[in-house]
Amino acid sequence: MAVVPVRVALANDYEVVMRGLAAILHDHADRVEVVESTTATGVAADVDIILVDMFGRPPGDEEKLRRLVRENDAKVVIFSWQSYPAGAARAYGVAGTVHKGISGAELADALVAIHEGSRLPRSRSGTAPDGEAGWSGAEYGLGAREAEILALVVQGFTNQQIATQTYLSINTVKTYIRSCYRKLGFTNRAQAVAWGFQHAFGVEDPRQSPRSP
Repeated sequence: MAVVPVRVALANDYEVVMRGLAAILHDHADRVEVVESTTATGVAADVDIILVDMFGRPPGDEEKLRRLVRENDAKVVIFSWQSYPAGAARAYGVAGTVHKGISGAELADALVAIHEGSRLPRSRSGTAPDGEAGWSGAEYGLGAREAEILALVVQGFTNQQIATQTYLSINTVKTYIRSCYRKLGFTNRAQAVAWGFQHAFGVEDPRQSPRSP
């Protein structure tokens, strides 16, 4: 008897990331079928799982996550580089969390297992699935954590707020920011924020002002 693939919708603010993830999962279409990709909170297709990328959305900024859970019948699974608090995930009704460091095959395994009712521990691997650059900012030479920190800078968070919400030391945050500035040719925060709005980096609408924490 043929196995019916788990039907998955990808939820992300960045089209390029969704396309890359869909390509990775396409290699495992016998177990996981990507049927929709969306930047919104409503999913039109009948799916089993919504895989939501938490890039640039630190704990404390879960409105989109809450709406995904509230507005859809499918199980919502967090896909993230950072350690997401298990208690918060359960409180919002999230079915599971998956770390971005796992391979494409492991991601497919995890989605099937969650669909079948399992809660999985997070992998702590530091590489992207199948070695692919699966984050917004990779095309500019930024590492995954650098891109995430820069997205928060663009949104208006202070260094201390970024440190608190990403569980990094303030010195580590400053190191990442300096590295981003060096790679992109910035000399100050204003240039970084302006670049972020021009490239819709870390914001849903580049016409909006940086959010107030």
